[in-house]
Amino acid sequence: MANSLNTIEIQEIMSLLPHRYPFLLVDRVTDYVLGESIKAYKNITINEPCFTGHFPEQPIFPGVLILEAMAQAAGILGFKTMGNNDQLYLYAGIDNARFKRPVVPGDKLEFDICLLKERRGIWKFKGTATVNNELACSAEFMCAMREIA
Repeated sequence: MANSLNTIEIQEIMSLLPHRYPFLLVDRVTDYVLGESIKAYKNITINEPCFTGHFPEQPIFPGVLILEAMAQAAGILGFKTMGNNDQLYLYAGIDNARFKRPVVPGDKLEFDICLLKERRGIWKFKGTATVNNELACSAEFMCAMREIA
């Protein structure tokens, strides 16, 4: 990825994504290249609502939420690339999802997402989520653009 040093703070993230607490899962974008890739992160805290049930004695951030956070980072890239946010990016498919380590409170979950291709409103991405440069999750996924009703 090119060293463009483009960052996006939480206020702009909230202007791009329709998600809100407790489902806004990207805290900051640390770099992006329009139409190519994005790097972002989420700080995992014990205050996450999911930890009341997953699991109270040994909190582990759910894998499905890691995948959702990766898709939100991809959505930010899509909105920035397309220049508008009059659309929703919805999951259209997930392939080859692998989970390699648990994510726990105190972790900084970092996302590195690359756009593989876009065709007729379907965007295909490949992404990783890491903690301290250790792979936590990898997946390929597709998002479909839909008009906001």
